[in-house]
Amino acid sequence: MTDNSLPEKIAASLRRDILRGTLAPGAQIKERDSAAELGVSRTPMREAIRILAKEGLVLLRPSRSPVVADPTLKEVTDAIAVLSALEVLSGKLACRHATVDQIAGIRGIHEHFSAIYDYTDPVDLFEVDMSFHVAIAQASHNLPLAETHRSYLERLWRARFLSARRRKARDRVLRQHGQIVAALETRDETAITRDIEEHLEHLVVNIGDYFHARDAGEGPIPEGTQSDPHDQPRKEEK
Repeated sequence: MTDNSLPEKIAASLRRDILRGTLAPGAQIKERDSAAELGVSRTPMREAIRILAKEGLVLLRPSRSPVVADPTLKEVTDAIAVLSALEVLSGKLACRHATVDQIAGIRGIHEHFSAIYDYTDPVDLFEVDMSFHVAIAQASHNLPLAETHRSYLERLWRARFLSARRRKARDRVLRQHGQIVAALETRDETAITRDIEEHLEHLVVNIGDYFHARDAGEGPIPEGTQSDPHDQPRKEEK
């Protein structure tokens, strides 16, 4: 492992702890203790925390330990609105500019995601899911757009993971991913706009449910609960 990769490795470990809730919103990340637990020095730990701060997962505080970010519902939904616009634009531009190889690669991610959906660790599955959206943004061949999309995706990393965990609507997610790929393959900008918007509207609903349940002091909604009117209960959903 090179020195340059060490902070990124540490950030990846901390990010997964945040996604799993091991590091809960508002929890302090004590640099010295965290470095000791991972068997690293404080310098790469400090850089890893800066990486997570840029992603919006951690808040830095002067002369105090950083804490795991706990954004409000308004902050999250505002960011989702921007992300949705970026993903729609990415899809349209990918229809125009993506190479055949890029589209084949996106289909490959979708097929891999489908194949591992039922038995893969939730964090690993989530990372494959996000790589699908990143690949579409990259296929837009618009670097500023891809960079901005990646920034907002990172900012909403935990929100999207919470959404995926709250309702594993297997059939819907796979169907929508498949429709997005099909629209790319036919370079149908109208279809991809519709499919991406449909896909992301569930994110808003799920995150809203999470915040309302949390603010009401309720426990987590059991996976498989269907409060979204667009979702139809199926035996396969968990």
